[in-house]
Amino acid sequence: MMTTAVTPNHNVAAIIAAPFYMLWNLFSGFMIPHKWIPIWWRWYYWANPVAWSLYGLLTSQYGDNDNLVKLSDGINTVPINRLLREVFGFRHDFLVISGFMVVSFCLMFAVIFAYAIKSFNFQKR
Repeated sequence: MMTTAVTPNHNVAAIIAAPFYMLWNLFSGFMIPHKWIPIWWRWYYWANPVAWSLYGLLTSQYGDNDNLVKLSDGINTVPINRLLREVFGFRHDFLVISGFMVVSFCLMFAVIFAYAIKSFNFQKR
């Protein structure tokens, strides 16, 4: 919605939004865990709304789960909450901040959308 408001039509909005979606998915911490992202790209992880959403979803659903899960070697087992903490770096005590960031991103995108709808005029005369 925000890219549609700041561009002249939906075609341009889709072209502009596609690279953002690609980068957000790449640096969300799912394909490349946060600990494995190069140090010079970690700022993008923390500025990524998809990363905060994924952090909040996984932490709220599995962060306090002590059930055992088999690792990829098929032999060893580890509790789910420990797997989230050690592999992905997700801590359950960070859940409130994650929720705050998701709400903050929603408000930021809504304010930019409202400002763009009010200020920009792409009509040709």
